[in-house]
Amino acid sequence: MPRWRDLPEGLDPQVREFTGQLRTIVERSGLSVVAVADRTGYSKSSWERYLGGRLLPPQGAVEALAEATGADVHHLSTLWELAERAWSRSEMRHDITMEAISVAQARAAIEQFDPAAQGVGARKNGRSLRKERSSVEPPEPEQPLVATAPVFSAPAAPPAERAPGSSGPPSRVSSPPSPPSPSPSPSGTGRKRVALFAGGLVGALLLVAGAVLLIDAGGDGEKRGQKPTTAPATSARQLPAGVKCAGEDCDGQDPQAMGCGAAATTTADVTVGTAYVEVRYSKTCRAAWARITRAAPDDVIQIKAPGTRGGAARAQNRRVGTDGDAYTKMISVDATARTTACATLTGGTRACTAPGAQG
Repeated sequence: MPRWRDLPEGLDPQVREFTGQLRTIVERSGLSVVAVADRTGYSKSSWERYLGGRLLPPQGAVEALAEATGADVHHLSTLWELAERAWSRSEMRHDITMEAISVAQARAAIEQFDPAAQGVGARKNGRSLRKERSSVEPPEPEQPLVATAPVFSAPAAPPAERAPGSSGPPSRVSSPPSPPSPSPSPSGTGRKRVALFAGGLVGALLLVAGAVLLIDAGGDGEKRGQKPTTAPATSARQLPAGVKCAGEDCDGQDPQAMGCGAAATTTADVTVGTAYVEVRYSKTCRAAWARITRAAPDDVIQIKAPGTRGGAARAQNRRVGTDGDAYTKMISVDATARTTACATLTGGTRACTAPGAQG
């Protein structure tokens, strides 16, 4: 009998009741988690999460469990529907909470940033600093542009003619002083700087927002645009979701880990003593393996198939553990290969399934 861990704290009562029913069904069937995974087509790790209350199983897994154990499908489906509604409500509450946190953080960030207030403060501070330092600091950066402009002085007046009878040097006519060049208004310069700063800041924010939108919206478009230039898809990419191998790539691989057990069928079977032996075949993976249940520890299960292109026959063996269930690794076979599963019991009895072609 499996020994279950305590369910997570805070689990919804409906989900807790449903998970308890799943545990009861598995315990009464006498199957291990490995056997449940092999018979239902869902992995061992998935069933550990389902029976541990960490994940709600899909309806297909529930129906497959009822079929494998002989439980009432209608009763189990009714409990699943109630648990699924409760699970959805819990997820919705979690999403609403996270959304409220995100909105609050966004509002706080916006309130901390006030371009208008920063512009007014900069203008006030700039004017006061220029007034205080106008007598000691060098001119503003704009002033050299005005100061370096050429200033033309009035041409020198020709020397005045000497007055008759005058012995002194001729007097020069003084030119009128040139008007002072206008200097830029400190207040006007400060306002221009604040306007430029505010405009640049707003523009930067718009660029950041636009980049985020383009990244979110353009990812799929970029992938679609790359499809015509990419190389043809490999056979691994054409496999159904969750299936990781096909054909010779499945040789020596675990059928559950490779996702080949979901749609597998039993093509031949035999009972040896109390042990039940099957040939399991996956049309999607184009591979077969042997499975044994209700066996004793140290019994041996074997899958055999003819060699390809006249080669030697191929086989995979597995020794049964303490749980009484086991399955071999896969060998690749085509639709016409004749495979057999054999069981050798600890007492010396050996029996095999009748050879049969996979459909």
